[in-house]
Amino acid sequence: MKKLLLFFGTLLFISLSAQKRGKDYTNILKSKNIYEINAFLRDAHPDDPRRSVLKPKVMDMMREYIKNAHPADQKVKEMQEMLALLKRRPSTKITFDEMNAIIKQKQIAKYKAELAAKQSSIVYTPSNAQNAIVVNTSSTTVAIPDAEAEEFNMLMAVSPTEHKNRTVQILNSLFDNDPMSKECIVLIENKSDCNMIVRMEGVGTTKYRLAVPAHNENSIVVQKGDYLFTSIVCGAQYASQKTIQKPIMVALGSSEPKN
Repeated sequence: MKKLLLFFGTLLFISLSAQKRGKDYTNILKSKNIYEINAFLRDAHPDDPRRSVLKPKVMDMMREYIKNAHPADQKVKEMQEMLALLKRRPSTKITFDEMNAIIKQKQIAKYKAELAAKQSSIVYTPSNAQNAIVVNTSSTTVAIPDAEAEEFNMLMAVSPTEHKNRTVQILNSLFDNDPMSKECIVLIENKSDCNMIVRMEGVGTTKYRLAVPAHNENSIVVQKGDYLFTSIVCGAQYASQKTIQKPIMVALGSSEPKN
């Protein structure tokens, strides 16, 4: 019995040691890695004395990076955003509610611009070539016709009046902070190389369809409730159950779906 307890105790010690090594900040004061120091500031206890040294250090590193970066460097914007956050708070850690608010503000700006322009920001030109999915096999390359191409085109080809009404509805939903509201906005981000239609099936006859072009996003206002989300993402079936009680974002494509 003692040997058994010793065995499990050893396993537990090894496991805890491994977890500790995964985020070992023992030598963090010597670090010259912006992302490593940034991670420490997010994870460390608020009263950790190393914060007073590392926060100004990483801010100086960010300023130096921005100063010497190439004009086309994609990381400059990220560094500027992190620097702005560190000027206002102890770390760049953002809560789920704050992230939701950021997404909400971006959507409001987008749809306000669309209303001002009196047209959709998405321009889609129907083409058989664009609506084909190419699959590479060991022997041949097969073009699979997109069975949803016609439906996708139909959903995208809304009249200016219908588009304006839909945009106003989405904006109203974005501005609506009433917890008793029966409707909610769903944002779908398509990270794939293929156009897609996301289907949302609720209780009874409650159903919605949303066309989302490749590498783009689209929004829809739905009744709050439980839904089965389905789609075909570049030939692959996607299905997920989601409970919609507040605005959510669903990303589909190259990375794992998130909500």
